[in-house]
Amino acid sequence: MILDAHQHFWRLARGDYGWLTPELAPLYRDFLPDDLSPLLSAGGVEGAVIVQAAPNEAETAFLLALAGAWPQARAVVGWIDMTAPEAEARLAALANPLLRGIRPMIQDEADPDWMLQSAVGAAFQALAAQGLTFDALVRPHQLKTLAMLVDRYPAVPVVLDHGGKPEIATAQWQPWGDDIRALSERPQVMCKVSGLLTEAGPRTADPDLRPYVDHLLACFGPDRLMWGSDWPVLTLAGDYGGWLNQARRLVQALSADEQAQVFGRTAARFYGIQETP
Repeated sequence: MILDAHQHFWRLARGDYGWLTPELAPLYRDFLPDDLSPLLSAGGVEGAVIVQAAPNEAETAFLLALAGAWPQARAVVGWIDMTAPEAEARLAALANPLLRGIRPMIQDEADPDWMLQSAVGAAFQALAAQGLTFDALVRPHQLKTLAMLVDRYPAVPVVLDHGGKPEIATAQWQPWGDDIRALSERPQVMCKVSGLLTEAGPRTADPDLRPYVDHLLACFGPDRLMWGSDWPVLTLAGDYGGWLNQARRLVQALSADEQAQVFGRTAARFYGIQETP
């Protein structure tokens, strides 16, 4: 079973996406299940995890509605205002069997300590109580703070999106390398091999990406790594089939069982997705 652990849908007319402007021409249109289904089928990908792309709860309800009508949906990672005192009620209002996690857009927060403020405590307690996960969207300079957050709320399973967004385009290694290793020492943290092409600028060849993927493998191991497309953001730097094939090449030294973990089993375990025979 191959699962795409990270992809997005959006409908421009909703007006949810402040970051999505005409300057991002390849992305400035609707992207919906009918666009992705043929790409999944062509790659032998059985299902996908739909991840929020806008900081509002209405978009989460929209994604849950799409997922309920799309046979290839396996889970939804939504958004709530994690600083609101009524976080538990907000999660309850979105209750749906397909809602498996929450993702605030931490990378856009100007305050480097945003995630450590006491106001988010109620949200993390609600995530733990409701058996939900946490997708961490951060940049390299936020990895140390993320480790502190993970230590503060150890009952919440965490997955690091896009490998922590290493600065591949400039061949920058530190402090990302050391901070990834330190974060991986927390057993409740997993990591997505996703979004790397859009961080790579012109350095998208296998030799450019391999040191970063190898480091993620060395730190997390295949049982804590999951492949994701980051489609349609991926289309800024590549195409669905090309990235899937490149990811396969980058982990081809692993055993068949280890590759199966990266391409499906880790995501299934993390998000509570039932594996098909």
